[in-house]
Amino acid sequence: MKAQVIGTSRYLTVNGRMAFVETYGQGRPLLCIHSAGQSGVQWRHSIAGLADLGYQVIVPDLPGHGRSELPADGPVTDLGVYAAFCVDLLRTLSVTRPYVVGCSIGGKIALDIATRIPGELAGVVTMAADAHNTDGQSDAGLLRAMEDAVSPSRSDRTYYGTLLACGASVDAARREVIAEMHRREDPQVSTSDLIAWNRHDLRDRLTGITCPVHLLVGADDFWMNPASAEATADRITGARFTVLDGIGHYPMEEIVDFPAVLHGWLSELPTSPTPLGG
Repeated sequence: MKAQVIGTSRYLTVNGRMAFVETYGQGRPLLCIHSAGQSGVQWRHSIAGLADLGYQVIVPDLPGHGRSELPADGPVTDLGVYAAFCVDLLRTLSVTRPYVVGCSIGGKIALDIATRIPGELAGVVTMAADAHNTDGQSDAGLLRAMEDAVSPSRSDRTYYGTLLACGASVDAARREVIAEMHRREDPQVSTSDLIAWNRHDLRDRLTGITCPVHLLVGADDFWMNPASAEATADRITGARFTVLDGIGHYPMEEIVDFPAVLHGWLSELPTSPTPLGG
């Protein structure tokens, strides 16, 4: 049996609701933000490796996900609510100069955080995200898909959709585990997250980002238009953009040695902020 890194888990009160967060390791803080409908469990294969590489890994369940309570007014349809939650969390934990990494809505949330507190971040890595999704479904279409009268069922759509969302380089056994984990999602929370994804627009705020940023998109990610993410990178001074061959929508679950890969991306980020307009 492989030894597991020792972590700390706790419940914090944020805006009057209980929120769950785990921390592992010592060193440079690294906030890891999960994708739509998921929870911090999505980072379970990366935590030990990242801690061994010298990071303090901070893994929250966003409000309404995993072990965190829903906000008082129900599922969230504004990713800015999650970004504000993450900023509050970092300050509650007295975290200084963290890296932030996120996937899908987590990537958009990471960009949003970078527009709010750019001078407080060491850098941002986003996966499967851009500033504004122009190819998404309508709110009405997403809400219509909540009905089980639509065939197949909601849970089956999540399962089979996740299988298809993985890249060609991912073996069948790994795809199956990823899809089964995603099947557990609360459909109301997941659909609200996707509505928030469709609505979120950071384009007018990108010029305020001064921390180093690297945007990555899987070549096999049918949810993302790589050109949109590349256009987002072009509007952030000094940002990098990379396409990942053979990878789909969930790089941290699909890439076998993801901690080392992420460490490489973070190590390549500049160590000082980029001047506005520089």
